[in-house]
Amino acid sequence: MTSERQRVASGSPFESRFGFSRAVRVGDRVVVAGTAPIWPDDACDPDPEVQARRCLAIIVAALREAGAEPEQVVRTRIFITDARDADAVGQAHGEVLGDARPAATMVVVASLLDPRWKVEIEAEAVID
Repeated sequence: MTSERQRVASGSPFESRFGFSRAVRVGDRVVVAGTAPIWPDDACDPDPEVQARRCLAIIVAALREAGAEPEQVVRTRIFITDARDADAVGQAHGEVLGDARPAATMVVVASLLDPRWKVEIEAEAVID
């Protein structure tokens, strides 16, 4: 039996250029791609907590379009470029996904695709 794929787009210019979806739902599982803190006008706030909130807002919108809610998130991966931003980014993560308490990993990386980005977040949900 093959599960049908539901693809969710967020309008990122990278989606068509790099050939990926913001999120994909297969069966009861929704996987959200690495999500950067970009606003529709390509702006990027320099504050890491604001960036994390923007990433999470995009993620929550993609989850909902795929039929999932933030409370159904079971896994997140958070990439930050400076360990000193961990508390600010973690604060935003906790406020948005604290009820779900997903398995979460935060990793410090050398850089992200755009030098303005201080954080990028992935998420996975299982629909009850």
